Amino acid sequence: MARRSATHVENEASFLKIFKIPKVAFAFGLILADALLVALIINYVPYTKIDWDAYMSQVSGFLEGERDYSNLKGDTGPLVYPAGFLYIYSAIQYITGGDVYSAQILFGILYIINLAIVLLIYVKTDVPPWWALSLLCLSKRVHSIFVLRLFNDCFAMTFLHAALALFLYQRWHLGLIIFSVAVSVKMNVLLYAPPLLLLLFKSLSISGVISALAGAALVQILLGLPFIISHPIVYISSAFNLGRVFIHFWSVNFKFVPEPVFVSKKFAISLLVTHLALLTGFAHYRWCKHEGGLFNFLHSKYVNLKLRFSLSSSSSLSSKILKKEHIITTMFAGNFIGIVCARSLHYQFYSWYFYSVPYLLWRTSYPTLLRLILFIGVEVCWNVYPSNIYSSLLLLCLHIVILWGLWSAPPAYPYVDDKTSTRKNK
Repeated sequence: MARRSATHVENEASFLKIFKIPKVAFAFGLILADALLVALIINYVPYTKIDWDAYMSQVSGFLEGERDYSNLKGDTGPLVYPAGFLYIYSAIQYITGGDVYSAQILFGILYIINLAIVLLIYVKTDVPPWWALSLLCLSKRVHSIFVLRLFNDCFAMTFLHAALALFLYQRWHLGLIIFSVAVSVKMNVLLYAPPLLLLLFKSLSISGVISALAGAALVQILLGLPFIISHPIVYISSAFNLGRVFIHFWSVNFKFVPEPVFVSKKFAISLLVTHLALLTGFAHYRWCKHEGGLFNFLHSKYVNLKLRFSLSSSSSLSSKILKKEHIITTMFAGNFIGIVCARSLHYQFYSWYFYSVPYLLWRTSYPTLLRLILFIGVEVCWNVYPSNIYSSLLLLCLHIVILWGLWSAPPAYPYVDDKTSTRKNK
């Protein structure tokens, strides 16, 4: 009986190994096919100029020595992105000379790099089936955002996905540095911050969390140093302005809300409260369910901290290794909650969460047909231009259905095993 069981396990493991080979090969095939599609788009689809001239004007002011953020302006207004944006687009201007076609080629390469990183995440977590990977290549809007619009969102999300890939390999400190670089390009990456902080507390000791966060903070200081030294208040208030009010016309998600309500402070506060409530609910009942809830988990970390202070300083640091699926599910779901509660989503903002949609759909308990309907519905809403009452209301409903699916799905055990592994923090 024991021999039969052992043989059965070995055969099953061999089958799984064989099954994963086509998935990797399929991912490589998607990269090649999408690279060809991107080349065709760049050469045959007309470029639409939106923010490129503004980017180049802001970069030119920086290269000419201007360090006052209020004076770095373009035809869309003053610069509102952190300093990392300036360094990246300065490099692009140097390489391309400001030529749009050359920049499109660079962004085409960036698109493929980003896709490769995302496919790595999907293959490593092994949540959706192999054929569902093709969904990552089917967005008309995302292709447009990368190679026809040249938005800085593309760089921010590529760095973010690279950080997620590092987290899968338990490289938390290096991942936090890359995460901070992503934040320095565009602030939307901070939507990932609450679930990331929770994962850090789960995976690292308190000292490990502090050192990882210190590394991320140091990145922000170093990148913003020229502006912090010269005009610190202007830089911080401009680059990290959390109170911006977007134009109602460009809203893809809340176009059905009357404009006076849309721009009101009450509406913003209600969305913020909803955001925080959903994050707390998911953290307590889903992401920390196996630890007895969020508050029990935080209390246990506090108790462990007190115990560590009573031990000798030479005692080893202990931490638990998180499952790859738990890391990505928590990060993608936490960001998606922010998307659902965002007051305004502009068309380029679709890149903030598109690559997580197939993964999240397969973390629900919905049947495959419904998953595909939801995916297609979201894509259709993002391709309605200009957005209207019906498309924005439908998008919100689709988001809520996906969110409900994530809430109602049973949470999996988050750790690799039940034993606490003693290891060095990387």
